[in-house]
Parts: sequence; C-alpha cells; structure tokens
Amino acid sequence: MTHRPKQPAPFPSRQQVLDFIRDHPGEVGKREIARAFRLGPGDRQELKALLRQLVDDGALERGRKRRVARPGNLPGTAIVEVTGTDTDGELIAKPIAWEQESKPPRILLAPERRRQGAAIGVGDRVLAKLHRINDHLYEARPIRRLAAEPSRVLGVFETGPDGSGRLISVEKRDRAEYLIGREESEGLARGELILAELLPGRHYGMRLAKPVERLGDMTQPRAVSLIAIHARGIPTEFPQAALDLAASAKQAPLEAREDLRAIPLVTIDGEDARDFDDAVFAEPDTDASNPGGWKLLVAIADVSWYVRPDDALDREAKKRGNSVYFPDRVVPMLPEALSNGLCSLKPGEDRATMAVRITIDAEGNLLRHAFTRGLMRSAARLTYTQVQAAHDGKPDAALGPLMSSVIEPLFGAFACLMKAREKRGVLDLNVPERKVMLDDKGKVLGIEPRLQLDSHRLIEEFMIAANVAAAETLERLHLPCMYRVHAEPTADKLESLRDFLASMELNLSKGQHLTPAHFNQILAKVKGSANEVLVNQVVLRSQAQALYAPENVGHFGLALKRYAHFTSPIRRYADLLVHRALIKGLKAGAGGLVAEEIEGFADTAEHISATERRAAAAERDAVDRYTALFLADRVGALFTGRIGGVTRFGLFVTLDDTGADGLVTAASLPGDYYVHDERSHSLIGRRTRKSYRLGDLVTVRLLEAVPVTGGLRFEIVKHGAPKR
Repeated sequence: MTHRPKQPAPFPSRQQVLDFIRDHPGEVGKREIARAFRLGPGDRQELKALLRQLVDDGALERGRKRRVARPGNLPGTAIVEVTGTDTDGELIAKPIAWEQESKPPRILLAPERRRQGAAIGVGDRVLAKLHRINDHLYEARPIRRLAAEPSRVLGVFETGPDGSGRLISVEKRDRAEYLIGREESEGLARGELILAELLPGRHYGMRLAKPVERLGDMTQPRAVSLIAIHARGIPTEFPQAALDLAASAKQAPLEAREDLRAIPLVTIDGEDARDFDDAVFAEPDTDASNPGGWKLLVAIADVSWYVRPDDALDREAKKRGNSVYFPDRVVPMLPEALSNGLCSLKPGEDRATMAVRITIDAEGNLLRHAFTRGLMRSAARLTYTQVQAAHDGKPDAALGPLMSSVIEPLFGAFACLMKAREKRGVLDLNVPERKVMLDDKGKVLGIEPRLQLDSHRLIEEFMIAANVAAAETLERLHLPCMYRVHAEPTADKLESLRDFLASMELNLSKGQHLTPAHFNQILAKVKGSANEVLVNQVVLRSQAQALYAPENVGHFGLALKRYAHFTSPIRRYADLLVHRALIKGLKAGAGGLVAEEIEGFADTAEHISATERRAAAAERDAVDRYTALFLADRVGALFTGRIGGVTRFGLFVTLDDTGADGLVTAASLPGDYYVHDERSHSLIGRRTRKSYRLGDLVTVRLLEAVPVTGGLRFEIVKHGAPKR
C-alpha cells in the first residue's frame, strides 16, 4: 500500500493567525505557525508577508530572533519585581523588561511551595514561570528569588541551644530563622531588635546573618513603630548640613509681605498635634451682588521661605517626600527647628504665610480667589473636639469670646461649602480608621475608631477650596502644577464590583459614564444595614489609587476637574512645589520654582507618590503591631467579625470591636477542601459546597497574636455571633 504525501492545508486567514499567536503563552516563530496550520514550503513568502503586515499594523510586535508575539505578551519565563499586595493580601508584581507604552499586565504571585529561606516579599526580584489568565492578568509561579546585594533582615534576637543566636524576622511572610554565630551573638540580649546583613552560605539549612545595628529592646511598646520605620526604610536622621541650616533660620521679615496679623486666624487640629501648618478665618461677604456669600481666608505656613531649591533642607525633604505619623511618634519631613518651630503657626507668634482669599456664594461655589504672601499671628490653637463642643452649644472659657467673631462664621461658610460638595456628588465612603490609644509609657490602652466630627469636615472643606484655588491659579498662569490626581476606576475593577454587588441584589449602572454619585446611590441603599461596612470597603477597593502627577486627569473621588495639594508644606513635598510655583507665577519674592525642578517634575511625582505609599504602609504596619500587642494576652478568646478578604490561601477576618485583621488559613477550614471562587468572593467546599463569602458574619477564636510581625491567626468557630 502506498502512502500519499500529506497535502498542505489552505492558507489561514489573518484572524486565524492572530488567534493562534494570541493564545500562545510567549513568542512564536514562523516554523511553529507553519506546523500548526500544515503549511508547505511554497507558503513561506506569503506567511512572511502576512506577519510583516500584522507587525506594521500594530496587531503584533517583534520579538527575539524574528519571532512575533501579541502586543504586551509576556514570555513563558521572566524576571518580575514584587511591587505590593492587592486588597486580598496576595503579592502582585510587574515585569522587569517592559518597553511598551501601554501599562504592563497585572501579575499575581502564586504561593510558594517550599519554605526554604526567607519568603518572597515586596521589593524582591523573582525568576518565575508565567501563565496568562487573560489580556490583563498573569499568574507567576516562582522558580527562585534573585537576591539583591547587600541583603538585610530586621528581626528579634533569640538565643539558640548551642550558644549561637537566632534572628526572627519582623516580616509576616518571612517564616525563616536566621543563624547568628556565637561570636556575633556575644553581648546581644534576648528580645533585642537587630538589623542584620545576610551572609553567603547556610548552616543546617539556615541562612547566616551578621548584626550591623542594635535598635533597642523589643519588649518596650515604643519599639513597635521603630520596627515599621526600619522595615520600610524610612530615613530618621537628618544630615548635619540640614540641621545647621534649620537651626540658623530666622523669622521672615514683614518687608513686602501683606500684614495679616490683625485678622483672628485660628488653627484647628487634633489634641496631639505638634505642627500647625494651616489657619482659617471666615466672614460674611458684604457685597450686595453676593447675598448669603462668604469670604474665606486660608493661611498656610510659608515653608518655601526657609527651604530653598536644592539646599540641604530641600534635598532631604525631597528624599523623605512626606512626614510619617505613628501612634507614639512622628518622623518629620523637616527638622524640628522648622516643623515645630518657625514653620508652625503657634498662637501669639509672628509667622510667615502663603495665604489665599476665597469668595464663595451661598451655594458654596468658588467665585474669586487671590493668593498673597504675608505675615500672620494665630489668635488661638484650637482642637477638633473643643470646636465641635462649642458648635454644639458648649464652648469652654477659651472659646466663649471667639464664638461670634470666629466659630460661628466658620461654620456658616462650612454649611455653604457642604452644599457645593453635595451638588458635585463627592464619593461618600464610610470606612472607619483605627486609632491606637497609648498611655504615657507607650502601653496600649485600647483600639478605637477614629471620630469624624463636623469640625474635621470644616477644615477638610476649607483645605479643598484652597487646593482647588491653587490648581486653578497655576493653570491660569501657565505654570507647571504638581496635581493630586485620582483616576476613574478601571473597567476590570468595575466588572468585579458589579459581580459582587449583583450577588447582594444591588445594581451598579452599566453602559454609561459613571460618577461618584452612582456609587453613593449604592452606599445609601446599604446604610444602616449589616452589610454597610463591607460594601463601603469593597467600593473603596474598586477605586484607583490617588497619586501625584504633572498631568491633570482630575480627581474622581472629589468630583473635581483640577486639584492640587497646597495646604501642608510642612509634611508634604508636593505642597512645597505648589507653593514655589505660585511664588514664581505671582512674582512674590524669593524661593520660587526653578528650571531644574520643572524639568524633573515627572520623576519627582513618581518618587513622592512612592514615598507616600511607603509611609501609609509603615503607619498601617505599626497599627497592626500595636493591635497584636494589645490582643496578645487574649489568645483563646472568641471574637465576632466579618470576612473582609477572600484569597486562594484563606480568609481575612476583621474584628468588630478593634477593626483588627487576621488570617484564617484555607487548610484550617473544617470538613472539606475549599476552592477560591473569584467571581463570588468565596471559598467553596469542593464536596459539600459549603461557602465562606466576603461579608459573612463569623465567630473566630484567636490562635496566635505576634506583635513582632503584627500577625493575627484565627480559626472559625461558627457563622454568627457567640451567645452572651
């Protein structure tokens, strides 16, 4: 029997070739395409021409050795950098090699199968196998971590059985122990916080470490924030040149400044505030053409007078990007001589200021605004609780004389600003923050929700008005602005949110331009219900992250077309740049923006956005550790809470009384093997179909509280609250 030669198949269509390449995990060569479609030698030139045309049209891109791939396609194996965690606590990464103009796809790091050495964490570079889930999402399975040099670990010292030392990392994900030799262990005390450098090699499977800095006794409560500071790499020591410059600073003279000292400006801050960088005043507008309108004066510390472009203070402030606030301390952006001294608007003392006069109408709309460089003298240092009590009809002795001239006008203007806020449809999320209560020795007294009073909202609205005025003025002057931008939610996040809301019989509009008002309608429907906190949290997770940028895309959450940070230059470098731009544009004297700063605006925006994220992570870490410290003596106790996060490896439960978050591992769930259903935000039993879903009320037992990492581990006792 003779075999006929296999006949070449018909030449594939353009779409068939595209579909084949797009379904391929990496780059594809002509030989693989020809084999897949059974093309013969006579088809080579036609295939070559088709691929060239697809590349020219942008449908494909060139790879290595004349191979092609779908635009934005990642290879099967690549180096990725871990950039953070998503809202469910899973590690996310980005490809190191990415040359496209478009945004790289999101990469989720699969949990490691082995626990040898330190766990992979944020900042690590990893060689990984990539699996494409869809056009915007990949899963990466780590092959090995690519160690950075020098590699360091922050941990607590423990003594080993043979006289050597052990270092227990403060990182939640790092479950390894590090070995410190006998000689290096001499003089170190158990429980001491140590910064160590990792050495090459292993001993009995443990990485070797050498202490480089002793940071104090971990048993002391104030060590909690110290861990967060060092773990996140936050600078704490000022260069001597910066300290000397701050110490030599003198009070700015009046000279060409406007004298604002007769105006009863007041600062309103928390009881524990130490730096006062904004003061406010309001009075009715007497202009007959603006009935019911108000005149506002917002005065901000003139940091630009003392911190000049590229001096020692400026370089260090830019490096830090912002101040970082912990329950027991502040790591300031500027030395104390400025942050708590000449730049702090203390009552009864002359202070240099950048101020803005704003006129609003009876509906809270900004009609006019003008900036001035002046000299002010604060009439009083007030607190939020003090001002709120006065507004509620219970003024203390200090506020009694200021009621008619200061407090009542402030709240009158505030009422108008709130009308404008409601008309704009600002995203109105209710996500309570935790406040750690400490005694004088740093011991945790309790964890409480942070109050949100009308006095807080008053200052917030005055600051928003000033920030809008700054952005509008810089646009009018055609000067660069460091915008505070908040983009609209992405399509994939909105789709995920719609799926979640649909499971609760809530509908988020589709097929039309979404505004914050659409989200507010959803939030209003669940207000006062058992799911209020949960829905607020999920809506928050669907939002883009606010950041700094020299290009304006508006602020979605505040429903504003333009917005910039102007009101806190003591603690935010972005505000200092906005001050300098205003000074340059208004020709208001020394300390204005210089050409070198303008050229580097994009890089600076990226840097200060990163330092802001670093500060937020450190502050969150500290609260987590203080919470674990507070709960450490309650291991075995029962708590009620709600499932606030669902991942492949377990559930995150948020406790009702403290707001603390802890993990329930999937392996600990009883009676079945549980599979993650991303669409319904659930873990579902493969056999029983029992589900644990986002938002479920649960009763948990605290199994472990680790103050050194801030980690809490629970087991679920049952759905529902315990009997009292």
